[in-house]
Amino acid sequence: MTAQQNTVKTAFLEKWENSKNYLIQIAEAMPIDKYGYKPTEREMDFKEQLLHIRENSLWLSTTYFTDKKFDRKAIEKQEFKNKEELVEAIRKAFNDVATIIKNTDPKEFKDEVKFFAGPKSKLQILNLIQDHVTHHRGQLIVYLNLNEVTPPRFVGW
Repeated sequence: MTAQQNTVKTAFLEKWENSKNYLIQIAEAMPIDKYGYKPTEREMDFKEQLLHIRENSLWLSTTYFTDKKFDRKAIEKQEFKNKEELVEAIRKAFNDVATIIKNTDPKEFKDEVKFFAGPKSKLQILNLIQDHVTHHRGQLIVYLNLNEVTPPRFVGW
């Protein structure tokens, strides 16, 4: 393994690409008529979970790794006519995050930013982006199982 493959950035980007593909497989596995499914009233439904993953990933990457202002209202207003459009929006969001991180100087990962949970390094924010996807994707796997849909095989790195 070369040193280039062993950097924070390259490790994240490899995992992020696999995370994208795995989430898309999960989104595609659930029948569209089950996108409104949620196990309890307290939880988001399947579609809301997907939209939340997308929005949060874009918010964290835009806010903490660019000088652009994140437009939450514009993201929340977007509607999707069908499952294919939603899956494509997820794919695009993951690709946008990857582009942002590719364009980030690795020296910036040690920089501290103001976060609602207190000061954090950009490396911590980078880890949070992936942890957040993993958290909600795990819930989606449960939703699949509760609907007797076999989840796709796990992909780690």
